[in-house]
Amino acid sequence: MGDFTLHDLQCFDAVVRAGGFQAAAAALHRSHPAVFAAVARLERQLDLTLLDRSGYRVRLTPAGQSFHRRAQALLRELEGLRTHAVQLAMGEESELHVVIGDLCPRPQVLAVLSRFFARCPGTRLHLHFEAVGGPGERLLDGDVDLILHRVDKSDPRFEWVDLAKVPFIPVAAPGFLPAASGRPIGPRQLRDATQCVLRDTARHTPATSYFMVDGAPQCTVPDQTMKKEVILQGMGWGHLPRFLIDKELRDGRLRSIASRHLPGSIEELVAARRSDRPQGPVANRLWQALQDEAAEFRTP
Repeated sequence: MGDFTLHDLQCFDAVVRAGGFQAAAAALHRSHPAVFAAVARLERQLDLTLLDRSGYRVRLTPAGQSFHRRAQALLRELEGLRTHAVQLAMGEESELHVVIGDLCPRPQVLAVLSRFFARCPGTRLHLHFEAVGGPGERLLDGDVDLILHRVDKSDPRFEWVDLAKVPFIPVAAPGFLPAASGRPIGPRQLRDATQCVLRDTARHTPATSYFMVDGAPQCTVPDQTMKKEVILQGMGWGHLPRFLIDKELRDGRLRSIASRHLPGSIEELVAARRSDRPQGPVANRLWQALQDEAAEFRTP
């Protein structure tokens, strides 16, 4: 068995991921013959047949499957090493862009950010406020460095720090949705009443429906504070984070209309950033600070 190169290994991995030599060549910005030669060279060096080329699409042989699983671990380590080298070469960032999403208890979030950036006078904080799908979209588009919101934890492009679980409760002003004969609010009453919803700030991501009632008239607002005021004034009903309405629920200005038709939810508030992008020293210190002060977000 001869020695093989990382280049040959990367070409083999690209063929497996892309499903063919032409697609792998395009992904690597190399010629088709160069990629084909690299994989053939790897097979000769290993004295193994890694790919079955007999069909329309190349497939891994049993030996190729086993080898590829081990190769992926090495390639991930290589990518991590490259990222670390980039981070070491970076000086302190002159600016960071952070998004606060609509799940956040703003006083706690702003207190943590204020304390941190007071210790980093050379880095300017650009603070953005986004709602619904906007925070995740801005992060994936590369517009911002970090978001405080929810993310799809199954997406490998994200890494996250759990901050808090945020209960969302369906509420209305007293009398806005009177229950018939003392029974819980039902679908017919919900469809006949105005639902107050947040405006999604995502620009191109397909809309995701949170708590929407099909067929109900809607009142659209830009943030949770405006939504709370609309509901307090008896102009609609909607879901609000518990931390924002504890006082109003206690004094009776709002009441929960939760039922089996409208159970509410618990959302996971996280700090999230791209796992596939290098991070500068200030961004890494902020990440650590958020981990250290996560308890702050759980204090109403």
